[in-house]
Amino acid sequence: MEMQYVFGPVPSRRLGKSLGISPIPRKTCNYSCIYCQLGRTDKMTNERKEFFLLKNIINEFKNYLKENFDFDVVTIVGEGEPTLYSKLGDLIKEIKKITDKPVAVITNGALLNSKEVRSELMNADIVLPSLDAYNEEISKKIDRPLGTIHFQDELNGLIQFSNEYKGQLFLEIMLVSNINCDPKSIEAFKQILKKIKYDRVYINTPVRPPAESFVKTISKAEMRYAVEELGGISIDMLSSGEFFSEIKDSYEAILNIIRRHPMNQFEVESFLNSRKDKLDYDIFKKLENDEKINCILYKGIKTYRLK
Repeated sequence: MEMQYVFGPVPSRRLGKSLGISPIPRKTCNYSCIYCQLGRTDKMTNERKEFFLLKNIINEFKNYLKENFDFDVVTIVGEGEPTLYSKLGDLIKEIKKITDKPVAVITNGALLNSKEVRSELMNADIVLPSLDAYNEEISKKIDRPLGTIHFQDELNGLIQFSNEYKGQLFLEIMLVSNINCDPKSIEAFKQILKKIKYDRVYINTPVRPPAESFVKTISKAEMRYAVEELGGISIDMLSSGEFFSEIKDSYEAILNIIRRHPMNQFEVESFLNSRKDKLDYDIFKKLENDEKINCILYKGIKTYRLK
């Protein structure tokens, strides 16, 4: 069963087995983050649209549920920025009518200054906004937002949302070496966090091949310092589970997963083992020769990402 909008479940170190729903076209975003695992954004926009018909997404989700696959949470995550989907509020409500699993939304937070977007997110059980910067200069360096987006507006929206929202708010701070991980930056984050009502703050660093080659992970010492100072949880320290696909052919299943979520060589190997497939090294050759795929050597590990 080929899925256009529903994928997974994929292992999420924050949420367990996450069944993803992508309501927007690939790489459609109002940011072009330097660390993005999908590569550079090629469709920059801040205009909200019903990119795909709501009824088609819901019908596909209902069909998926008929198969009784195991998952912990439904995550509206997209291959760009899911709050750009104009029917997001209706999508959350419709999902909640047909499953009792929690619904999470992963967002860059750029549209939280919109009263309409904040209102639509109120029905989600978990919202996970990013907070990569503490001022306009750092935001432009890391997130590279569309020119009409300003850091202070976003921050004010996040603060306001955190005071209105009744669900669980998980913040994620992405720390990039030589940009936002020094003690002065961590202190600036600490002051901002005092203004936000949140349940958890996850500290991350780019562990998958980033959009830009100059992006580097922070050191273990810098991560320990940030976690201690900010009272955070290091995503590195959380364990990751296994990928899943309902597609029978293993190569097609891998292609379907990496449309939304790059996989490294060990994840491909683990995925094949989980399907009781004899490890087929021809699959790795096929991936490396596939014109649709970038094979990236990053930190000594091969990662496969859709071009």
